[in-house]
Amino acid sequence: MVAEVIVDISTSEIDRVFDYDTGILQVHIGHRVLVPFGRKLIEGFVIKLKNTSTFSGKLKPIDSIIDKYEVITPEMLELMDYMTHKYNLRKIDVLRLFIPSQLRGGKVKELVKNYVTLNTEIDFSSMVESLSTRAKKQKECLEYLNENGGEFQQELNKMFSANAVNTLAVRNYLVIEPVKVDRKPNVIRAENDKKVLTPLQQNAVDKILEDDKIKLLYGVTGSGKTEVYLHSMEEILKQGKTAIMLVPEIALTPQMSKLVTARFGELVAILHSGLSAGERFDEWERILLGKARVVIGARSAIFAPIQNLGLIIIDEEHDGSYISESNPRYDTKDIAIFRAEYNKCPLVLGSATPSIDSFLRAKHGKYTLIRMAERVNQRKLPEMQIVDMVRAVKEKDSKIFSKVLIDELRQTIQNGNQAMIFINRRGFSSFVMCRDCGYIAKCSDCDISLTYHKEENVLKCHYCGKKYKMPDKCPHCGSENIRMGKIGTETVVKELERIFPGVKMLRMDNDTTSTKDSHQKILQAFRNGEAQILVGTQMIAKGHDFPNVTLVGILDADSSLYFSDYRSTERTFQLITQVAGRAGRADKEGKVVVQTYAPKHYVFWYAKENDYDGFFEKENNARKLTHFPPYTTIIRVMITSIVEDKAIEITQQIFNEISNIKKDFEDRFVYLQAMKSPVNRMQSRYRYQVLLRIKKKNDQEIIDEIYKVVNKYNKEKGCWIFVENNPQSLI
Repeated sequence: MVAEVIVDISTSEIDRVFDYDTGILQVHIGHRVLVPFGRKLIEGFVIKLKNTSTFSGKLKPIDSIIDKYEVITPEMLELMDYMTHKYNLRKIDVLRLFIPSQLRGGKVKELVKNYVTLNTEIDFSSMVESLSTRAKKQKECLEYLNENGGEFQQELNKMFSANAVNTLAVRNYLVIEPVKVDRKPNVIRAENDKKVLTPLQQNAVDKILEDDKIKLLYGVTGSGKTEVYLHSMEEILKQGKTAIMLVPEIALTPQMSKLVTARFGELVAILHSGLSAGERFDEWERILLGKARVVIGARSAIFAPIQNLGLIIIDEEHDGSYISESNPRYDTKDIAIFRAEYNKCPLVLGSATPSIDSFLRAKHGKYTLIRMAERVNQRKLPEMQIVDMVRAVKEKDSKIFSKVLIDELRQTIQNGNQAMIFINRRGFSSFVMCRDCGYIAKCSDCDISLTYHKEENVLKCHYCGKKYKMPDKCPHCGSENIRMGKIGTETVVKELERIFPGVKMLRMDNDTTSTKDSHQKILQAFRNGEAQILVGTQMIAKGHDFPNVTLVGILDADSSLYFSDYRSTERTFQLITQVAGRAGRADKEGKVVVQTYAPKHYVFWYAKENDYDGFFEKENNARKLTHFPPYTTIIRVMITSIVEDKAIEITQQIFNEISNIKKDFEDRFVYLQAMKSPVNRMQSRYRYQVLLRIKKKNDQEIIDEIYKVVNKYNKEKGCWIFVENNPQSLI
């Protein structure tokens, strides 16, 4: 028998199938194997078995099978073919997505511990009577095991000493056996608070389960979408099937994990990047072996090896974090659609602010639209007030907080309630500039301004992570007249502490959540009332349900409007609506104060009125008139090199070849241009790009031609080239 193997080496030259002789090994499709490759033994994946090979020479034999089970399912192999074609990816890069990274190279294995029980062949009384009166610890150990049935040897050693346990083992009074132990993620335990569904919620569940079509669940914040998800999963489990639920941020995983685990217990597995290597491996293995039937996690959980799928849910479907912006690049929604079609099961896309693309598909009948236009128990949506910061600054309010927001915060604190302050920027200041010569501190490896972090008194690059000493004077002209740029979360907390001394506060951003379980600890502390104000970035913007939060303040609400991105208005509307939705979710009414320097922008009017439909119509018409997605597809070919002239040369050649493709599809091209990337240098590489917009209909035909061009030039040494389809960012 001959096995087709993809070896675990990520280069374009080796990204193909190699034939190996299976010999006497019982090799199956999906097995991970060790194979001779050159002078080394390399890990590989068996993707096909056949009787003969077209290779003319003598086939090398597979050395060994690594795992006791197949790690790649048949569904995942089909998904591999789909992703390699759609996104122009290497097969091995896709296969690596399907297994825990630490499994490769044997970096993580099953955790085995010694479990101790009494030897039942010896009478317990005889054991105790045989002990010396001085052997108190041995006696206590026997009595403990008699009462509790068994315990891990490590724990017994702590309780009674290793010497006592070993002595009992030597006397044959104990049976010690190695057992596999699952490393479980830390999940806050909660009671199963199953709620009776409202008529709107029940209608949503019925619609989700009635067929295997894609459903867009459009429900205002606080309408009870989570309970709809839980009831839908419960019905699917009753049918003997399984479910995957995705959330956009790790910060949301603890809360959702708590709710799902309370409902389904040990059937739940959790997958996200915040787990330890051992926890991730054990959860993945439980899924693969069918011990877990519900998977919850962030983007990567869509690749969970769960079988017999009956339901896929993507919560906050509009969120940009569902798109991978580093190799391998993919859109989670595309993968979910593939898996739903493969398993003939419904896919639910849930949001209070659906993406323009998803809502348009629902309008055209490609998705089934399910509306939940009211909050549970007819609770009011929070009242929103738009504050003109141009006028507020002139009236000598704080440069950070308007008088309106300070007054509302004071009232909230006095009433014993909680507030959330959102700013979409971490750190103390977004840049450091010399007032005299205009110098701005930038990263030496990236064409990006550095952010000042006051607690560490350092400048950080938020792209490569490099740290720099904060200068006392301008390194360019020597002036000491250095000022900070826009404010960050640290500045906000410092100012709040000055205005409200003694009021406890928490900060949540990438800097305060870098350690394991830190998201969970901050959110739980806030939920427990250990602080009255939570200041944070996008991590606090969506999904969280805090019953005592009655006020939300949004600072610099217009900052995201000025990105050179056709989605900037859509993202601003989504952000404001999502953050505002954290207020007034229980019996108390909520208020939202939105601070902006552009109060007359239409996005704020639609957000204040909670008029998503009106916003959609305006935004959709603008996209249609200007030929932007969802009416076209944006393709970016990014060319990077340590040598700038090389990047320019290859960019020009690729542009010329795509220009030739344009001649064959003239009526399908809307835009084509080559240029510097807005961030011209990142991680020591110069960045150039070819940008094009093509009409949506049959766009894959043109994309495939572009892939051929890119693959030809990807063999150039010293150049890294990749293609992005509707990129989330054009920096």
